[in-house]
Amino acid sequence: MTAPRSEGGHIRVYLVDDHAMVRRGLRSYLEFVEDMEVVGEAADGQTAVDVVSALVADGRAPHVVLMDLLMPGTDGVTATRLLTQRCAGVAVVAMTSYSEVDRIRGALEAGAAGYLLKDAEAEDVVDGIRKAHRGEMPLGPAISRQLAHAFSAPGRTALDTLTAREHEVLVLLASGLSNREIAHRLAISERTARTHVSSILDKLGLRSRTQAALYAIQQGLEPASPPP
Repeated sequence: MTAPRSEGGHIRVYLVDDHAMVRRGLRSYLEFVEDMEVVGEAADGQTAVDVVSALVADGRAPHVVLMDLLMPGTDGVTATRLLTQRCAGVAVVAMTSYSEVDRIRGALEAGAAGYLLKDAEAEDVVDGIRKAHRGEMPLGPAISRQLAHAFSAPGRTALDTLTAREHEVLVLLASGLSNREIAHRLAISERTARTHVSSILDKLGLRSRTQAALYAIQQGLEPASPPP
């Protein structure tokens, strides 16, 4: 399934958090963001999976799901795994606290596109939603390196299996660039960029571009400067 399109330029957002005040606060803020639309909310993971699956079947899939990780019943990690399995093209962004590194790791392994800290500024949350919608990876810089060291990743020998071009692409991945932006930076087609990313994941034995980005950080690769 391809990623859902933005009709009228709006990014459709679905909120998942067991605290009503958190959901209300996020909704109140996002409703005033010109290019965003909150299409629903849930207080637990199973409800989120059921409702988002129904929205996908009805052709009204959210583009981004903001997922709390610590909830009663079906937690955010399990819900993320179910959503990424059933609703390809819907980006799940984990919302977590600084101390929950293990849960963040679990969410990324489950297929989350990235994570945001709960104490992030509202503007950072909006920026993270936009990044996820563009196919980039919102990663809170405060704990990215800590998370990279906690993340299970291949060793340096695996890095040596990459070609020079794949190494360039991996560095760009570490800075959160999408395939389109990587293609622009390297003057190649988006299809070629996508092929390089797939080859990198295969050679390193990783399952997602987010894992590849964390691996690059773990190996000390310097993120690229933002594109001009």
